[in-house]
Amino acid sequence: MIFLFTKHFQLNEDDLQSNLNQDPHRLIDEREKILEVAIGREVKAHRRQKNLTVADLSLATGISIGMISKIENGNTSPSLSTLQTMANALGVTLTSLFRRFEEKRNAIHTKSGDGVEMEREGTRAGHQYKLLGHLGSNASGVVVEPYLITLNEASDIFPTFQHEGVEMLYMLEGEVSYRHGSHLYILKPGDTLFFDADAPHGPEILSELPARYISVISYPQAT
Repeated sequence: MIFLFTKHFQLNEDDLQSNLNQDPHRLIDEREKILEVAIGREVKAHRRQKNLTVADLSLATGISIGMISKIENGNTSPSLSTLQTMANALGVTLTSLFRRFEEKRNAIHTKSGDGVEMEREGTRAGHQYKLLGHLGSNASGVVVEPYLITLNEASDIFPTFQHEGVEMLYMLEGEVSYRHGSHLYILKPGDTLFFDADAPHGPEILSELPARYISVISYPQAT
């Protein structure tokens, strides 16, 4: 008992020492690095959009090729005057170089057991769909829908689902034979199936129930 208590105390002491040794400027430094990368990507995107080489931009701005490369790769913090010079040469506003850094980035955290139960178009009887999260309009131009699907004894088989985009399945529990086009795949826990969702697909043989798997569907965002 004394040994266990001493060991536990030592772990807490180590954790405390680790907290004391943290650099108070770390978060600021990391934020600055993210800003540098965002600016660099924006500069590179505008340069390529103008069909300019790094040498062309160097000639137009008087900034060395090496410095421009460092800026585009997020390896240095350029001054505002340098950024203004580059923005002028690229024919964009200075604020446009900060666009990617200022974009809102969303995240959805769904706790265990939560999620929205819903019926997707073409859903069959006994197919329980639980939507685990959804981001609408976003900067990527892609919509991703993650589902937890549960099949039981009352579930119909329906191997002819079709919809746009691509889909990935990850088997959690049970066993099903899943059809995609002319092929039949036996899915067991830990198995993954990734496919073009435009082809007819769906569970055809429910070998071991209940069966649960994660389905992630991805398709282009409507314009």
